Amino acid sequence: MIDTDKLGAHDVAAWLRRHPRFLQQFPDLALTLVVPREQGATASLASYQLEVLRDKNRELSRRLHELFANAQENERLSVRAHQLTLLLMRQTNAADTVRAMAASLAEDFNGELVRIVLLRPVEGLHDVEWLQVIDAEDARLTPFRDCLASGEALCGRLNPDKHALLYGARADEMQSTALLPVTGIGLVAVGSRDANRFFPGMGTLFLRMMIEAFAAALARFDT
Repeated sequence: MIDTDKLGAHDVAAWLRRHPRFLQQFPDLALTLVVPREQGATASLASYQLEVLRDKNRELSRRLHELFANAQENERLSVRAHQLTLLLMRQTNAADTVRAMAASLAEDFNGELVRIVLLRPVEGLHDVEWLQVIDAEDARLTPFRDCLASGEALCGRLNPDKHALLYGARADEMQSTALLPVTGIGLVAVGSRDANRFFPGMGTLFLRMMIEAFAAALARFDT
């Protein structure tokens, strides 16, 4: 016979771990057990387990809402990217295609400051505030060489030399940027006063889709 007077709390805990179904045989005991809470009060085991389940349910609900919100945002971006593609493909010349791209980024995608750098001039586009034409060998593009070579979008706070070229006198206003290289064509930049609008590591799938549509639309007018 076990001398219960000599059993310690650790012995009881160890025994219960070896017999996890013990409380199923004695449900009345499960209801009388108390479990300490963080702030000192106690609750029955059943009440404690219920509260744990409620916490898990709240966390799952929160995650579900986040997933739903992300799905809605992705759907909106998909629709906008599709609409942009159709808009670009409707244009009948290169100048109107570039104008449509700039206008769509500013209006449909809420870009606070849109800037486009082309590596060669486009007939019919001149004296436009948001456009620069800079030869690919120009030293001013040195800070962008890696970006142009890789074809990968950059998101976040750009280096001052990049800001200065893209935004000029308004460089200090822009706290974050999505910089999109267009292979063989140039650069597209969308700036924001919100430092958290564009950030390193953010998804760039829709940005790449937009740039690929822009490049394909312009390619129709290559001679």
